[in-house]
Amino acid sequence: MLSVMLKIIRRHSEADPQCTLEIMYVTVMDNIFLLVLVTLLSVVQNVFFALKVEKECTGQHSKHHSAVFERLSCANRNCMDTYPTFLAVLWCAGICLSQAPAAFSGIIYLVVRQKYFVGYMGQTCQSTPGFLFGKRILFFLSLMCVVGIINHLLLTYGDSDYKEYIQTITKAASTLLLLP
Repeated sequence: MLSVMLKIIRRHSEADPQCTLEIMYVTVMDNIFLLVLVTLLSVVQNVFFALKVEKECTGQHSKHHSAVFERLSCANRNCMDTYPTFLAVLWCAGICLSQAPAAFSGIIYLVVRQKYFVGYMGQTCQSTPGFLFGKRILFFLSLMCVVGIINHLLLTYGDSDYKEYIQTITKAASTLLLLP
């Protein structure tokens, strides 16, 4: 597919440079649009978490930090600790292998992170399922990254492209993430 797009771009670049830029823009946006949406949703979720912590900090117990504030603050820190890893594997998996399963896994991760945060507001043992499920999703995204990189190396140095087969497998496997 990439070689076909490069041929089209070369053909149009001689005639109209503006057309070349438009084709490149559409191609790039088609390959990253879902990843951008998941990233923006994760930013909104981070803002929500920060507002929850701020509300509890400036609330009626602002002089004495309550146990709820401590739990919210800890949950927020824990979520922020894994956030760079999540973004890295989300984008790597989406670009190197397939955007749709990576974005689907990213949305599931955001739901799980919300469950973790809300569970932490109660008792800390209520957050454990969200934490474990989140680790499983991060592992799946990391595996997608590794497989995508290996496929790229095979294509570059061995002229073997297994991307279509791998994409089919990852699309099917991403739905398995919904199993508890």
